[in-house]
Amino acid sequence: MRKVPGKKERKLIASERIKILIEEAEKVIASKPKYAQLYIELARKIAMKARVKLPPTWKKRICKKCKTILIPGFNARVRLRNNRFPHITIKCFECGNYTRHPYKLRERHKN
Repeated sequence: MRKVPGKKERKLIASERIKILIEEAEKVIASKPKYAQLYIELARKIAMKARVKLPPTWKKRICKKCKTILIPGFNARVRLRNNRFPHITIKCFECGNYTRHPYKLRERHKN
């Protein structure tokens, strides 16, 4: 008789599969972009089904509109901006979508 995995074990298995799929997507993005997009969509579906959050480092590297993995210089442009608030602007070359991620500058101490 097979033991059914518990909640923690399911989340651990899901996070491992997500990691593998994202790594594979990074490997094949140059030669087969459609496969890379499929891997990313599958990883997101696994994350939603298992209720596992994608780590912020990976979440920021996925376009929210077309669900492709963003690689600076290959299919994305990264810029630092100070308009309104300091942020990183990432433009996806596939769909033209912009995403902004705020960052804080270190405050300088006046002596």
